[in-house]
Amino acid sequence: KHLIEEAYEVAEAVRGGDRDEIVDELGDLLLQPVFHAEIGAEAGTFDLDDVANAICEKLIRRHPHVFGDSEVNDSEGVLSQWDQIKKQEKAESTGSGPGPNPVKSETKQGYFVEKVNVGLPALMAAEKLQRKVAKVGFDWPDLPPVLDKIREETEEVVKALESGNEQEIASEIGDLLFAVVNLARKTGHDSELLLMQANRKFLDRFQKMEDVLAAESKTVHDSDLEEMDAAWERAKRA
Repeated sequence: KHLIEEAYEVAEAVRGGDRDEIVDELGDLLLQPVFHAEIGAEAGTFDLDDVANAICEKLIRRHPHVFGDSEVNDSEGVLSQWDQIKKQEKAESTGSGPGPNPVKSETKQGYFVEKVNVGLPALMAAEKLQRKVAKVGFDWPDLPPVLDKIREETEEVVKALESGNEQEIASEIGDLLFAVVNLARKTGHDSELLLMQANRKFLDRFQKMEDVLAAESKTVHDSDLEEMDAAWERAKRA
């Protein structure tokens, strides 16, 4: 969890554009692979050299147009080649294809999508999952059906709330979130970034609302919802 947290802090520093903060946060992030490699070395399983060699070998293997004789015409060709190489690597590691030291797969069927990217934040994992299945045509061709799906999921949330079933409420809200991620993806936006921007916008407006209240010698602690809402609207207009 610390590695993930440090990566997010690097991303935030990059968005902020402060050189010293970027350097500082990248240093914190760099500590993580060094730290994990040291733990591996102490356990006798791997060290930092193994980590560095693994990424070097992967980059060479997955970029034959740079390090080998393969020829591609554009970035789309590079990505297509990358996907094919990854599929071959996966086949070799599961024993479902040629390659050295194949390992027998424990999966009864070779599914096109075998897992959700649990290491990613949920919004990013949802978008990656949707992009994956879209490659085989499991995707709406345009926006109207996507919007219809969001309306449908919203109605199901309302029904779940009326039922009072907590498990059903949670499930339907999750479905609604997944549908909204689909809308972001179909319109060419990154849902994780959109929510981050919305968080920032909310914080900025909340602080401006506090400024409005302060001008009236009030704070959020001694104001009721109606007063805060009125101050919020004034902050929005400003």
